[in-house]
Amino acid sequence: MELLKKYGINRLSIGVQSFNNEKLKYLGRTHAKEQALDKIKLSKKYFDNINVDLIYAIPNETIEELSEDLETIIDLDINHVSAYSLIIEERTILNNKKAQPISEELDYEMYKLICSKMPNHYEISNFGKPSMHNLVYWNNEEYYGFGVGASGYVRGIRYDNTKSLKSYEEGKYRRFEEKLTEEERMKNEFMLGLRKTEGIDVLGFKKKYNREITSVNNIQKLIASKRLILEDNRLYINPEFLYTSNDILVELI
Repeated sequence: MELLKKYGINRLSIGVQSFNNEKLKYLGRTHAKEQALDKIKLSKKYFDNINVDLIYAIPNETIEELSEDLETIIDLDINHVSAYSLIIEERTILNNKKAQPISEELDYEMYKLICSKMPNHYEISNFGKPSMHNLVYWNNEEYYGFGVGASGYVRGIRYDNTKSLKSYEEGKYRRFEEKLTEEERMKNEFMLGLRKTEGIDVLGFKKKYNREITSVNNIQKLIASKRLILEDNRLYINPEFLYTSNDILVELI
């Protein structure tokens, strides 16, 4: 902590995922609740700006267990929380174990519980004091990614670094890079910007792309159906439809 502070680090993000030891074991995490609590309390002695990652919708998880996790976070007085619904990806241990996702209905109930308990819901999965770090992504701005497996977006190029430490040490940094077209940058503007509860700055969009935002694809249709709202120079997803934002984005882009 002292070294991080000394060299100018001003934000920590801690991948807690859960404070339930059974859930941690199920997810293959190597820490326990007690360690997470200790490390967060230690971190708070040195840093004010701390994020905690939470995974919910774990197979067999109950609303009560999620509520206990949320209460623990509230008691710790963390100023930022990122909460992600578990997706069982291919080629993962959970998928190999034939883990089954929870029902969409329960997933939605869990999401509503998080939204009701966590303060300042400013982005689909983020709560608390808005993070300048996260907002760089959601505003489709550029950033550097350093280190093995990092991603970056610089001078219109998106890149992923190699996941091989040996390759990285040999100076073979990139695993993938792509120069984005203006059309692709515009799509990213919608995909990322509409994750924010305040949505996209309409005048800023026109300045970037020299195009009225309402002229794009199905925008007018989505506004007419009240899934998108256009007011006060902002285009944003109707809060009632935020949980199904992916469906809106698919229709849009």
